[in-house]
Amino acid sequence: MYFNSYIYLVFFLPLVVLGYFKLNKLRMSIAARGLLVAASLFFYSYWEPAYAALILFSVLFNFSLGTVMSANLKGEKTARNKAVLIFGIIANLALLGYYKYADFFIENVNMALGTTYPALELILPLAISFFTFQQIAYLVDSSKGLTKEYDFLSYCLFVTFFPQLIAGPIVHHGEMMPQFSRKRARVLHWDNIFRGIVIICIGLFKKVIIADTLAVNVAEGFEATGGVLTFAEAWCSTLSFTFQIYFDFSGYTDMAIGSALMFNINLPLNFNSPYKALDIQDFWRRWHMTLSRWLRDYVYIPLGGSKNGKIRIYRNLFLTFLIGGIWHGAGWAFVMWGVLHGLATCLQRFWKSNSIRIPKPIAWAMTFVFVAVAWVFFRAKNMDSAWMVLKGLCSFDNLGFDRDYAYHVGRGDWANLGILLLIILFTKNSVEIARKCKPNLLLLIAAVAMFVISVLNFTGFSEFLYFNF
Repeated sequence: MYFNSYIYLVFFLPLVVLGYFKLNKLRMSIAARGLLVAASLFFYSYWEPAYAALILFSVLFNFSLGTVMSANLKGEKTARNKAVLIFGIIANLALLGYYKYADFFIENVNMALGTTYPALELILPLAISFFTFQQIAYLVDSSKGLTKEYDFLSYCLFVTFFPQLIAGPIVHHGEMMPQFSRKRARVLHWDNIFRGIVIICIGLFKKVIIADTLAVNVAEGFEATGGVLTFAEAWCSTLSFTFQIYFDFSGYTDMAIGSALMFNINLPLNFNSPYKALDIQDFWRRWHMTLSRWLRDYVYIPLGGSKNGKIRIYRNLFLTFLIGGIWHGAGWAFVMWGVLHGLATCLQRFWKSNSIRIPKPIAWAMTFVFVAVAWVFFRAKNMDSAWMVLKGLCSFDNLGFDRDYAYHVGRGDWANLGILLLIILFTKNSVEIARKCKPNLLLLIAAVAMFVISVLNFTGFSEFLYFNF
């Protein structure tokens, strides 16, 4: 089910909110949580009913292992937990690898060995990367005694809670599960309903009006049939995707945070104006913040973190971003994207350790251009497509648009891209606006206007970009 669909906005979300608080009002809190789990499974399996069985199996498997490790700690059999944890991590990664990377592996084996093994052509289950990471974190913390003895229903709700299930934020059990048990969360709060509606409307507007419009420019460049892009076409397409992915993913996150807020649940902030960053490390503190946190806590620190000498620090940084790139997708373009960010982070670390200072305007421009160019590998369907765009970015032979491209994308798009950049740089982000505001008529009118404009511009329900990961 899409957030940007009539069935979600008009039927599903309002009915689940009403049912949840009605059951809590009747002092049926267990039934209310059961309703949320059932609604979340329906939301998840709306496209493919088999998905529900897969996620329930994953939830039951990981909950069982967590329970075993908690029992081991009570019985002072902590040595066993290492084996259980390793088994759990391998099993989770194997499931993820089978669905997400099997065909990529087969393709590369065929290329390397000249074999003709057929691709499995598996359909990637939605959200498998997200709920796998969340549950690995739960297993690691369970092995250390950092989790409480949660009941299965609460754990199931933590994993499947529909606002964050499909594309995050990647939530931590310690920040989510206590919220569901609070008495305050069981009572309808109109302030949270209002703020939730405002954030949802902002997110919907970002997706439908901005991101989906930019998608036309992006497709013109990255899916060009001629194989050659001019300088202007390549940069227009690259910058269009730079803003498309920002407004698409931040729009999704807004709608997730707004939906959860209507249930009195605060999801962690996932965006903090990332294109204002002055270096690549600052960018990753602002972009997909929950993924950055997960990679830091469960990859970078276990690798050794910032200990044991500079060479190992650079190694740990590079491997963390390489894993982050691979997590995003099965393809060499994603590997290259991770490599670029890993190298840039190491370089920024070197500058910082040697007290090299760059004026803020230049530092911002360098960071923004690097991020935009690296996005080429993220968007390209394959390495050939990426190289085509990169050649165009460096081609000074033809600085204009050719006739076919200009038919769809005109010079006015530069003005639109400039306006979007100014909005990003000089306005507050949506969560800052909505969470700090008090209900008022003016904001309600603005939210309704954004909602109506978005609905009137529905041209089919395009999925959010991060649904693919």
